[in-house]
Amino acid sequence: MELQGFHGEIYLPGDAPWEDACTLFNAMVRRRPAMVARCSTADDVRAIVSYALASGIPLAVRGGGHSVTGACLVDDGIVVDTRGIRDLEVDPVRRMVRVGAGLTWGEVDRATQEYGLATTGGRVSTTGVVGLTLGGGSGWLERDFGLACDNLIEATLITSDGDHLTASAQQHPDLFWALHGGGGNFGVVTSMTFRLHPVGPEVVAGLLLHEVADAPKALRRLRSVMTTAPRELGAAFGWTTSANDDLDVPAHLRGRPIAYTAFCHHGDPCAAERDLIQLQESGVVAANLVGPVSYADFQRGLNDPPGYRNWWTADYLADLPDAAISTLSALAEQMRPGPSQLLLVPWGKAVAEYSDGSLLRGRESAWVVHPFSLWEHSCNDADGIAWGHSVRDGLRPWSTGATYLNFAGGDRVPLGHHDLGSAFEDLARLEDVKTRYDGTDVFHGNHPVPQASAGVP
Repeated sequence: MELQGFHGEIYLPGDAPWEDACTLFNAMVRRRPAMVARCSTADDVRAIVSYALASGIPLAVRGGGHSVTGACLVDDGIVVDTRGIRDLEVDPVRRMVRVGAGLTWGEVDRATQEYGLATTGGRVSTTGVVGLTLGGGSGWLERDFGLACDNLIEATLITSDGDHLTASAQQHPDLFWALHGGGGNFGVVTSMTFRLHPVGPEVVAGLLLHEVADAPKALRRLRSVMTTAPRELGAAFGWTTSANDDLDVPAHLRGRPIAYTAFCHHGDPCAAERDLIQLQESGVVAANLVGPVSYADFQRGLNDPPGYRNWWTADYLADLPDAAISTLSALAEQMRPGPSQLLLVPWGKAVAEYSDGSLLRGRESAWVVHPFSLWEHSCNDADGIAWGHSVRDGLRPWSTGATYLNFAGGDRVPLGHHDLGSAFEDLARLEDVKTRYDGTDVFHGNHPVPQASAGVP
């Protein structure tokens, strides 16, 4: 069978680009497709999807490649690699950006920051734009502007029928709704258009470092500050077993477990300074690495290292009582040496304000807890996974039961009906959209949504 209408590149096992396409951020994923199709246009995508359907070959879609679950690869199937779709158009007058499916947030940030504009992206610049948005899209700007998906104006995609659709509030509104966190279950997204906001190009951002013994007091201080913090302040708290060598960390803290408060304030610098002073009033700041920095530089300053074995999970907390802080501190001390982290993100403001009609559950939650376990060798798999489980189990008394799927990985995928119900407000409506736009269930790898006709297992 010929690949009619395809003008991209085909990679087969043994080709160097094939090996690159099969190498993901998570080294635990080892899947071997029969073919990788690097697409550069929507027509290329349509041709590959049609070929796969006619041939009866399973399909997966790769964008940025961060997929911790490995959903972007499929054994013995075809990978639609969208990294060649690299269109990027910034409209500074209308404050919009149109982004091709192959771009990462670092590339988008650099382009929009030329005009002092940005939209909510992830906290890691190497994450693909489409994948992050289809899962919701948490980032430093979310308390002011909402999640990445809240800023989505329209998306273009190829469905399993070969249709090239534009989904927006006016066109295919149910599909547009489903793309706001529903995952890549409805087609191959080829572009997204986002709303932009005045940000930077310089913000006040960086890390406050804490000795591990002082972490509970520092986290209680952050909890207090965030109760009245302005929307312009994005923050996080974390533990790591070793300070990042790329940061300007004082010599006495290098190579040791540390805790940190991440600070990103895109508002008035004087207001940022006042908020920073409040955080330092705890008296447990071992080093202050916060200062004026370009937003794009801060976005890529905390990138996770690739090539490690990864196991992730996430939980929402309605509140963060002292008992939960004590439990988190104890769990953090059990991390194995390496780049693992235990991260807490305070939500609120726009994240909750955009909850009306949102597909995503749990947006009213005060905190998101995200342990990501990273290790180097397969012989440590059991320990790395066990630590992630221990965090989930330890926080169960305070968990709301909802989850943020972009932070979910490990044994939570493939997800069952119950797990999807913990992530989505209206699973029945989502199933109906899936049935109408992908009735043959071609796109089922990314947190698979069952069809309405399949019923509840």
